[in-house]
Amino acid sequence: MEKSEKILTLNNQFEATLLSQVLTDKDIPHALIPLGDSNFGGIEQLEYGWGYLEAPAEYKDQIMIYYGEVLKANTHADEEVSTSDPETDI
Repeated sequence: MEKSEKILTLNNQFEATLLSQVLTDKDIPHALIPLGDSNFGGIEQLEYGWGYLEAPAEYKDQIMIYYGEVLKANTHADEEVSTSDPETDI
């Protein structure tokens, strides 16, 4: 296996899962490393993020492109939810 390095910090598990699915579909080797420690109740995730992604350095540029797409999709989904009006959506 190729040597992996830390590529980026992930904000939450949802973001991590989406990115992992995209990278798996594109056959890009990677590993998700969560930072949560049940002994501390996950408090370090508030300061340092959910965790990080490791992958071979040669894939970094591709991963960053896919990560940007995941963030855009997530932001777009958040905007749709926040602009809906429950009274008019009935």
